[in-house]
Amino acid sequence: MNRHGQAIIASLLVALILLLDAMVACPALHELIHHDADEPGHHCAVGLFAHGKVESASIEVPVPAATVPIAITLLAVVSFSASTIENLPAGRAPPVLPAIS
Repeated sequence: MNRHGQAIIASLLVALILLLDAMVACPALHELIHHDADEPGHHCAVGLFAHGKVESASIEVPVPAATVPIAITLLAVVSFSASTIENLPAGRAPPVLPAIS
């Protein structure tokens, strides 16, 4: 069944529930359809709906939980204690300030 047909059926079912509710609220409207609606032995869908005796199927719909991937990266701190002079190539030294020497 296509979506257009589903929308029509859903609209008709909602209209049916609203009509039943209107008949419960207004007994004169109920008597337009059933002339014996005010009799004590009268049983119909409106009477059942008025007393809450309408059963509906309960359906459990599984809702998938949104999953968020979390990446954890452990950082390792490595420290080296070496002087700058040892890292320079041979014959090179750090600059010397003339005011200090």
